[in-house]
Amino acid sequence: MQNEKITAIVLAGGSGKRLGGSCKKQYRSLNDRPVLYYSLKAFQESPVDEIVLVTNESEYCKKEIIEKYNLSKVIKTASGGKERYDSVYAGLLAAEDCGYVLIHDGARPFITQDMIRESIDAVKKYGACAIGVPAKDTIKIADEEGFAGQTPKRERVWQIQTPQSFSYKLILEAYQQIMREKPKGITDDAMVVEYGNYARVRLVMGSYQNIKITTPEDLVIAEAFLNSAKL
Repeated sequence: MQNEKITAIVLAGGSGKRLGGSCKKQYRSLNDRPVLYYSLKAFQESPVDEIVLVTNESEYCKKEIIEKYNLSKVIKTASGGKERYDSVYAGLLAAEDCGYVLIHDGARPFITQDMIRESIDAVKKYGACAIGVPAKDTIKIADEEGFAGQTPKRERVWQIQTPQSFSYKLILEAYQQIMREKPKGITDDAMVVEYGNYARVRLVMGSYQNIKITTPEDLVIAEAFLNSAKL
């Protein structure tokens, strides 16, 4: 019988070098609250059963975010690693005894309840899914000399976001292979599944507002989104 327990793994171990400043992007203030707060709050209010937070600042997160905002579903923390896949693997090992996992970037504050519910529905049906949006712009594939080589059909090109959701057994096995072989160029969890041909990853419609805070202009855009929504 399939284990129906659902765990959200929220990644907050990145350094945020591209954003600049001494404060990491996931802890930067966004309308007087840390960026990380918003995604944790979304999962707190969602159907997920528990949250595993991957961070290298566990004491700060516990006092200034988890306890301060009563985020009771955050039941474990795990230490982030050098690479993203190291951090995800640490989160997977901490997420014991669950049936499904939703893996989300803590620097994406605009995840919604609809995205979470649709991810849960899709992962239960397909075993692997990823939130994303169709590309708005024409995309060019450059050749080795820096010239436009190919132009894929725009309707087939998606910008992938998070959460990315999987059967726990499937994604743990896929990550165990990655940890053994350490391939280069793995940038998201769907690629981990694709690398070992474990499953086809279903694409689920996300939102163009589901941005990742990466550069200074992203904070300006995020503040505009929050002010518009009056959150």
